[in-house]
Amino acid sequence: MSQLEKIRETINRVDSEIAELFEQRLDAVRAVADYKREHGLRVEDVSREKELIKRNCGHIKNKEYEPYYIGFQKSVIDISKSYQHRLLDGMRVSFSGTRGAFADITARGIFPDAQLIGYKDFKAAYDSVVNGECDTVVLPLENSVGGDVGTVMDLCFFGPLFVNGIYETEIIQNLLAVKGAKISDIKTVISHPQALSQCAEYIRERGFETIEAVNTAVAAKHISEENRNDLAAIGSASAAEEFGLQILEKHINQSSSNTTRFAVFSRAPKAPSEKDDRFIMMFTVKNAAGALGKAISLIGEYGFNLRALKSRPTKELIWNYYFYAEGEGNISSKNGKAMLLSLESCCSDVKVLGSFEKEIRI
Repeated sequence: MSQLEKIRETINRVDSEIAELFEQRLDAVRAVADYKREHGLRVEDVSREKELIKRNCGHIKNKEYEPYYIGFQKSVIDISKSYQHRLLDGMRVSFSGTRGAFADITARGIFPDAQLIGYKDFKAAYDSVVNGECDTVVLPLENSVGGDVGTVMDLCFFGPLFVNGIYETEIIQNLLAVKGAKISDIKTVISHPQALSQCAEYIRERGFETIEAVNTAVAAKHISEENRNDLAAIGSASAAEEFGLQILEKHINQSSSNTTRFAVFSRAPKAPSEKDDRFIMMFTVKNAAGALGKAISLIGEYGFNLRALKSRPTKELIWNYYFYAEGEGNISSKNGKAMLLSLESCCSDVKVLGSFEKEIRI
């Protein structure tokens, strides 16, 4: 056997081993895709990819090979993501509204391969996951101008689903009308209450009457069906395209930093991670003097910073409230578990809605 043949034999052996390991890796990738489907997680995880490449480069002893190995790793990661995308092609994601709603736009940004299904309202979309019709649901938690979405917060408290990620979407509202209409024709605008609130100054200046709709895309659909020059909707450019409307004026919301935070809900909580530094919890306090103050104090004593604390009526007992809290820190840590145990002294109910690394901008 010649020297070249011996070298090629080595290459053949290594390639055979690589093929076997490649199959093992894609078996693991399939399991990851199944986990992401169940827990409502997106395929892309940039921080994980960087960490993986950095760690694996430490196994390369010959540093001359390192840049080539980085390229190899990136190729393997791209192949793995491509396979995950194919596996998640049948994933069913629900949202409130129709095509062109901001929830639809956000859901497509998070789950580009999934089958998106619109429902008539927030509860119907939420229940589609509870009863198994869909795998996960994308719902708005709050808008930077219009504030909290109370209905969704109530679903968080009373419902069984978990939040496994928070995503931010910039909201650009536009005045939409049927083809041929002019701004001078418009007398009434229709949209979701949040959108009307975001554009209140514009509406007031124009002297428009307002009508509330379930969401912005439903409003756009209604305008298209009514086909009246005196009616307009407030919504996205995608909604205008979807329902054959024209944009009379762009970016009519008064804030230039109008953002909505969307939550992804699923039936199972995400496994704890050391990188999780955000959490959402909900609690009710005992009917005792200083109970709420003690609860807030305990959260701080264990090293957790509250970013938000909001109250909502429980609707079960008059003047009885539950509290929605968003905090910084790893609630799955030893301190987090100790904090949750300590809260039992002043809280009637404590529910950890979810934990995650950080908000992701879509």
